[in-house]
Formats: sequence, C-alpha cells, structure tokens
Amino acid sequence: MYPPLSIHIVAWNSMKFLPDLLKSLSSQTFRDFNILVIDNGSTDGVVEFIREHYPQITILRNARNLGFSGAHNQGIRYALEHWDPLNFNENFVLVTNPDLILPSNFIGTLMHDVISHPTVGAFGGKLRRAFGENLTDETLQETIHSDLIDSTGLHAHKNRTFTDRGAGEMDKGQYDESRDVFGISGALVLYRASALSDIRFEDEFFDEDFFAYKEDVDLAWRLQRFGWDAHFVSGAVAFHYRGMYSPEKIGIIERIKNRRNKSKLRSYYSNRNQWLLLIKNLPIGDFLFSCVWIVPSEVGRLIYTLFFETKNVRAFIDAIKLFPRMFRKRVWIKKHQKRSAKELRRWFK
Repeated sequence: MYPPLSIHIVAWNSMKFLPDLLKSLSSQTFRDFNILVIDNGSTDGVVEFIREHYPQITILRNARNLGFSGAHNQGIRYALEHWDPLNFNENFVLVTNPDLILPSNFIGTLMHDVISHPTVGAFGGKLRRAFGENLTDETLQETIHSDLIDSTGLHAHKNRTFTDRGAGEMDKGQYDESRDVFGISGALVLYRASALSDIRFEDEFFDEDFFAYKEDVDLAWRLQRFGWDAHFVSGAVAFHYRGMYSPEKIGIIERIKNRRNKSKLRSYYSNRNQWLLLIKNLPIGDFLFSCVWIVPSEVGRLIYTLFFETKNVRAFIDAIKLFPRMFRKRVWIKKHQKRSAKELRRWFK
C-alpha cells in the first residue's frame, strides 16, 4: 500500500541545499511517507548523490528543465496513480523546495492538524528564514536559524497582488495563532489529494503556462473558488534559505531598489504571471468592484516596465499571446467553481 503522504522535491542543480533537506526528512517523528525527487536535468550530481545515499527515494529524471509547475505536476500524477482512488481524502502531497530544513516534528504537526480540518485542501506551517538575523540556538545539528519570518501563508491584497504574510518581520509571537488563510506558499505546502484531483485541469494541477513564480498563488485561488480552504498551522515551523526575498511591508523606494536587485528573468515571469493570474481568475464584476485599486497597480507595473525594464516588455506581449489559453481555463473554472466572487472578496484586504 502506498503511504498516505508523498513528499515531492523538484531539483535543479540543488546540491547546495538538498543534502540538508534530506537529512532533516530522515529525522522526522512521522515516518509514514515516501519521497519523490523530480530532477529537472541537473548537472551537479544530484541524481548520483541520491542514488548513493538514499536508494529508497524514487527519482523521476527529466532531460530538460520543465519548471516548477511541470515537474511538480509529474510528481502529483505519479502519486495519484499509485494511491487507492477510494482513499484520496486521506492521502496527501507535501510539496517542498530543496532549500528548506524541517525540524523533526514538522510533518507530524501538520498531519495531526488534517484530522480536524476535513474541508481544508492546503496546510502550511510557519516558515522562518535560515541564516538570517537575530540568530537563535541551534535547532538542528550544525545549522543556525533566525527568528525572521519568511511566510505564514499568502496574503491577498485589494489590488489583486499577493505577498507572503509576515515576511520580513521578526517572530515575536504575532503569528502564533493557527487560522485559515487565502493560501500557502508553494515553497512548503501540504495538499489534500482529493482537493488536487478536484481542481485538476486536464493534466495540470499547477498551471504549466506559468512555468515558475506565482503558480502557487494561482493554485491557491483555484482551491478557494472550488470550496477548499487553506489552513496555517503555527506549531509547524520550518526554515527556508530563499535566494530572492522581499519583506511584505516595504515602501515604494525600497520596493524599487529591491526590484532592481532581482534577476531580469524573475521580473519577466513575475510580471507576465501576474497578468496571467488576472486574466484567468479575476471575475469581471469583481474587477469593476475593485478597479480603483487594481488599475493603478497594473498601470504602474506596465509603466515601470516600459521605462526601467525595457527588455521585459515582452512579458506583457507574451501574456496577451497566452490569453486564449488562459480564457479557456477561465471558462472551465467558472463552470465548476463552488464559491462566488462575493464569498472570496473577504480575502482581498
């Protein structure tokens, strides 16, 4: 019988972080899981390392980089095919980035929470930055962590942009209450298998047109529209390296400086996928209700790109090219959704 939990890691030249993650997974008090690594054509010895040190781990190897979405979809399809379809509601997929470290009680704490939340499709814990400021005592062997918050769930704003809740704040207990949130960061999220099956569009769970960045927001929005809640579990704490990082509460000048430090490729996907999100998920009535916040935000994004990131103007053009595909998905979602735009509006604050 396939274990009730399948842990999925997408690797792409991840040897800098993967050994620490696998070591932390080996120390978990909850043991009823399997690990699946989907390798996106790594050239740094990831596959060889796993085969030598963790022969029990299943590896799906791609000849090229399929992106976050495509690779995780491979893993999810693989897991669903190996589970008894009658028990989908009791099976789960833990999606994790390679650059994470999980204390020994992390998975057990999350899995304990699913028992009392049968309508929740996604669970997540408190992510703190690894190797940040205000260093604390060692919580894992040879590893030092910080009290700097990385994410406590996804925060949806009135202008239909999304941030990691609490990012950049020092953890002083302000997020110690478990509660429902709009969604969970794709860096580390536990999905209910039946929820993933419910929101599946053809062979996609994560939208492969996004390739990378904001595909977790898109999936979170779809789960909400299909009636699946997301729950933040404060007692489950993990540590995230995260190469590119932006505090949630930041001024316009600091935001511009931070943006200039980001890679052009990330800015391209961030802009393009923001527009894909709106094309695919924002109801017309909801847009009219919230256009006073949405229009200035998106016009400002476009103007900034035109004047300061001219090489990324193609992000807007490519979003328009993908409009027919997004519209087809939009129609399908609208046909099958269970919650109205009015019900979801409570999240956009």
